[in-house]
Amino acid sequence: MAVRSEKVTFKGALGEELAARLDRPEGPPRAYALFAHCFTCSKDIFAASRIASALAERGIAVLRFDFTGLGMSGGDFSNTNFSSNVADLVAAADFLRETYEAPDILVGHSLGGAAVLAAAEKIPEAAAIATIGAPADAAHVAHNFGEKICEINENGEAEVMLAGRSFTIKQQFLDDIETSRQRDHIGRLKKALLIFHAPLDEQVGIDNASEIFLAAKHPKSFVSLDNADHLLTRKEDAVYVAGVLTAWAQRYIEAPAPVEKPKGQEGSVSVAETGAGKFQQKVQIGPHSFLADEPESVGGMNSGPAPYDWVLAGLGACTSMTLRMYADAKKWPLKGVSVRLEHNKVHAEDCEDCEEKPGAKIDLMTREIALLGDLSGEQRARLMEIADKCPVHRTLESKVRVETRLADEDK
Repeated sequence: MAVRSEKVTFKGALGEELAARLDRPEGPPRAYALFAHCFTCSKDIFAASRIASALAERGIAVLRFDFTGLGMSGGDFSNTNFSSNVADLVAAADFLRETYEAPDILVGHSLGGAAVLAAAEKIPEAAAIATIGAPADAAHVAHNFGEKICEINENGEAEVMLAGRSFTIKQQFLDDIETSRQRDHIGRLKKALLIFHAPLDEQVGIDNASEIFLAAKHPKSFVSLDNADHLLTRKEDAVYVAGVLTAWAQRYIEAPAPVEKPKGQEGSVSVAETGAGKFQQKVQIGPHSFLADEPESVGGMNSGPAPYDWVLAGLGACTSMTLRMYADAKKWPLKGVSVRLEHNKVHAEDCEDCEEKPGAKIDLMTREIALLGDLSGEQRARLMEIADKCPVHRTLESKVRVETRLADEDK
């Protein structure tokens, strides 16, 4: 499957602009994944780019980004810590949710694995978590600082050489990783977990994988990476991780099969529960994917428009399109159209044109149309008449019949 890679940016937890890359298939993604890189690495490290590309080839879009102060992202690394990394991950998930679709899968490499385990409970849509060479506790990274720990404790900070580069590590970083309660996060996951670890990993020992596995509740799985190194520098190791991850995640990311429409009808709309929250639904309209939900006030997560919002959106879009077609056909100077709509339940006696019996309640949709351009009074009046002739308007005011049937379970 063809893959394209796009540069994107979003605001991190500390308010800095974070650099990211979205690797996605040419067609509609089957799911979205969020990738967290290793400690002091970047989104472009070989393992991250290779795994993201391999997942995209299998239909899963992947967002990988540079944590604050690293790679191409803004900010000062010395002011960051494990907690801010977790918050950056949540910000990345928010960006995906608002711009594309919330992540179904979280993948973390090394300390990034510890970060996704900590962030998972704050990303409700994520159904599957995968770690690669992850430490069981964030405090594990302190061993990278060696004898510099004494200097940090005495002076409040020190310059530490990591992977051939100098980084300023402050006391607040040490304090933060010491107070992180990683095993608590693992025990509360309530999501499928897949642990990748190399038995010969010299950076993060295999005992860390054992600790994570024992702390987690089912469903959980472990995959040994045989002779791989910590950074997965061999292409075949990264490709293997991507292949196993894709096959494993399918069990947790695929929604129920959509109900097929009768042959001969154009268009296709399917709606299925995502399993996140009480009401959240995944809406698939041809190649387009959306979320539907309810407000938090009624038990939803407010992650998408409510059902009546979708109805109003359809009416508003149809109204604007109809006016555009008519004005263009007449060659009228209509520069822009905007439609504002509201829906309410009202008593019939409060509606001047309603014929229902007194005391009955009806659905009232109010529509306010703004017409921009040097239009005459007659042209504006005619366009308001045309607004009532849009197909969705006519459908809503007609007698609509809805036929319902049980889907064939064998399909």
